[in-house]
Amino acid sequence: MSPKRDSEARPRRTIWGRLRGYFFAGVLITGPISITLYLVWLFISYVDNVVNPWIPAAYNPSTYVPFSIPGVGLVAGLFLLTFIGWITAGLLGSWLIRFSEGLLARMPVVRNIYSTVKQLMETMLSQKSNAFRQCALVEWPRAGMWTVGFVTGDTTGELSDKLGGAQLSIYVPTTPNPTSGYLIFLPPEQVKILDMSVEEGLKYVISTGIVQPENGQR
Repeated sequence: MSPKRDSEARPRRTIWGRLRGYFFAGVLITGPISITLYLVWLFISYVDNVVNPWIPAAYNPSTYVPFSIPGVGLVAGLFLLTFIGWITAGLLGSWLIRFSEGLLARMPVVRNIYSTVKQLMETMLSQKSNAFRQCALVEWPRAGMWTVGFVTGDTTGELSDKLGGAQLSIYVPTTPNPTSGYLIFLPPEQVKILDMSVEEGLKYVISTGIVQPENGQR
């Protein structure tokens, strides 16, 4: 190839490299925003599909326009939950709650499910709750293999007695879906507490290790 042709080819490769860099920069910027908006839209659409059929036509704004208004079901659902909370704060609401719980307590299988779900919701929604206290490294599922877990508390009662002393309750999530996982019990000396926050640990698990914690970045 002649020097002239070689010099003409070089700028083309440089321009192509720049365009490719601009493309990936655009993907990195718009990707998270687009995915977030899409997930929000899916959530709103799901709530609308569930709630809208229960809204009387006279009170549904979509009745008066030739198109569907997104978010009507979500707003109605939020209003309904707030209204229920206001009702239950009174004497009549408290009596209804006690009556309903008493009724559920008489059902052998349902009472166990209700009790578990109620306790879980109270723990997760309580302002003073700290469901996941710390991130930790634990050897799981065998010695020499480490994974990220979350300290949820200390064992008490029968668990401590059977295990020969106080143990740490560790939740080991699966990736990329941390809502499923394993609950294991380990002595404190076998748990390595990490400096990363719980939020950073969840991001690390959900991203399958791609999103590195800020404390670990150099």
